[in-house]
Amino acid sequence: MYQLSLLFMKFLIFSMFGYVAEMIMCFIVNKKLTNRGFLCGPVIPIYGVGSICLTFILTPFKESPLLVFLLGMILTTSLEYLTSYVLEKIFHNKWWDYSDQKFNIEGRICLLNAFLFGVGSVFIIYFANPWLTRFLLQFKDIVLIIVAICTFVIFLLDVLYSVAIAYSLRNRLIIVENLKNEKLAKIPGLLEKMIAKQLKNIHGFKKYPSRLLKAFPTIFKSNQKEFDLMKKIALKEKALKKKMKAKRKKKK
Repeated sequence: MYQLSLLFMKFLIFSMFGYVAEMIMCFIVNKKLTNRGFLCGPVIPIYGVGSICLTFILTPFKESPLLVFLLGMILTTSLEYLTSYVLEKIFHNKWWDYSDQKFNIEGRICLLNAFLFGVGSVFIIYFANPWLTRFLLQFKDIVLIIVAICTFVIFLLDVLYSVAIAYSLRNRLIIVENLKNEKLAKIPGLLEKMIAKQLKNIHGFKKYPSRLLKAFPTIFKSNQKEFDLMKKIALKEKALKKKMKAKRKKKK
């Protein structure tokens, strides 16, 4: 139990480091702070998974910093490519796109990121992981286990909630895309009615999860027409509800 708790806390802290690094990079590029995580909390799990994998795989090669750098580049870039592919297949969206970067592969990975990940791998193996291990070993076993369990429950709830939001968004986009392709949808006004009817079956979450769309603007850019159509329908529904409410007030 203790070893699992230690491993999870390392994963969590590395995920937080990744979140901070993404925030800093985005601030440098966009001059504004943006929550870059898929989850609501200040963690990006891919960094935690990548860092843990690196510590297990690259530690035996610690005597060669160059080899750690090169293998780190390959491993982390492969993980980023795989994550991008899996997320796109599951959620029907491309979450990030490096097509504007030189030496990219399908917009999923690029040479600049690979280089930075290689540098990060060296930092993790020679500095971050040894320091983090010493830091966590200062705590009593029972304290570390309790903290790990509590944070794991919070983390799991965040994952479930965030996945549900992303899946709801995926379903909305699929509905709009499918209906747009139907021949009946070519009749003026009918498409909006058909979409509005179908979208009513999806309950419980915001139609436009602003945090998610700000964190991954590629989702909005690649589906802008669908979002514009959903927004148009939502505004009409809001206006209709307002009108109905005003009528009820007059009757009273």
